Amino acid sequence: MQLEAQWIVGFVDGEGCFHISVNRNKEMSTGYQVLPEFTVVQHKRDIQVLYALKAYFGCGVIRKIHDDRIAYCVRGFEHLMKFIIPFFEKHTLKTQKGVDFQKFRKVLLKMQSNEHLNEEGLEAIRNLKDQMSRRQTKIESDFIGNNRD
Repeated sequence: MQLEAQWIVGFVDGEGCFHISVNRNKEMSTGYQVLPEFTVVQHKRDIQVLYALKAYFGCGVIRKIHDDRIAYCVRGFEHLMKFIIPFFEKHTLKTQKGVDFQKFRKVLLKMQSNEHLNEEGLEAIRNLKDQMSRRQTKIESDFIGNNRD
């Protein structure tokens, strides 16, 4: 399966996720580790699309996340910076997911300059992460609130 850039943009607009985790880790100078992740989830019947994404970007893994759900995940900082960030800088997301991408990109740039290794940088990353989560939570709650029977 050969994918085209604009198809990928549309697909990720609908099915993709840019996520930042900040987890406790005693071995880090701040006591926390920042873990960025780009993920696309599909039903197992459409696994070939995930393998096509993996082939297109040349990185990432495919893993089962639920009985019938499979995910394409890119977690490695180097792969995110070399393949994922430049792709979405060149090929702009069309939905509000583009706002999350810009925040995700800012976090990675802060990590690139080692800002995640000091308290001030870590706090800035947490703020960006929280903005992403709040927006997603609001949309989900709006959807649930407007679709009650």
